[in-house]
Amino acid sequence: MDINLHTKVADLLFAYPQLEGKLLELSPRFAKLQNPILRRTVAKMTSLQQAAKIAEISPGLMIQSLREAAGLLEEYDELEDNNNEYSTNPPLWFNKENIKIFFDACPIIDAGKSPMQTILKLASELNGEEILQIKAPFRPIPIIDILKSQGYEVWCYQNDNFFKKTN
Repeated sequence: MDINLHTKVADLLFAYPQLEGKLLELSPRFAKLQNPILRRTVAKMTSLQQAAKIAEISPGLMIQSLREAAGLLEEYDELEDNNNEYSTNPPLWFNKENIKIFFDACPIIDAGKSPMQTILKLASELNGEEILQIKAPFRPIPIIDILKSQGYEVWCYQNDNFFKKTN
């Protein structure tokens, strides 16, 4: 199996179980993979590119490190994803007064469950300029990608993620 930006975390760990330690070495944020529920759910949907964003590490560095640890010696040269979408400056559409829904996903994640369905349902309830604010211990990249594909604008700042449906 090749290891690239599109490889799902679950597929990687199925083919190369010894790489779990390498992921933990790259970032302590991967400790959540030790939770069997998150491993069966989130890891199946999360690509290595998304995982690198969650861990806030270079996707190219992560892929190369995993390839080396797996014994895949050829150089990895796929272009790195640019991670400029996370800014300390709020986008023009953001207005704190428009936050309609606040959801703290931390307790659900800490309990080893996935908040994805709840977040997608809450996002579907937004109208007009309304904003959904989600607090999470890491950037929920798979959820961000799904909502972006459904026409939501996203702004991530520290542990908060803001979503607004485009008109």
